[in-house]
Amino acid sequence: MGAEFLFMDDNARPHRANIVDECLQSEDITRMDWPAYSPDLNPIEHVWDMLGRRIAASQPPPTCLPELRRALLDEWCNIPQDQIDNLILSMPRRCKACIASSGRHTPY
Repeated sequence: MGAEFLFMDDNARPHRANIVDECLQSEDITRMDWPAYSPDLNPIEHVWDMLGRRIAASQPPPTCLPELRRALLDEWCNIPQDQIDNLILSMPRRCKACIASSGRHTPY
């Protein structure tokens, strides 16, 4: 990723498990400081939401783990790249809105 790469997570318990810390340290990955209970600005959360909505709308819905896995992979590949690009490009605007609201609720 390069020398300036910072890893960002949202302080969720699974992200703070010792095994995760050990893995990040072993790979010499620097974790971004992120205060607890901070707004979740990570664009991937919106991508997960898109993916979940696509799976929920699938007809027929997956009925077992192998079908769910296949549906997730298919839908992941079908998310238009321009939607992901737009989420990434929205970061400056989203950060400004977060700062303007002093970290409270934003429309994002």
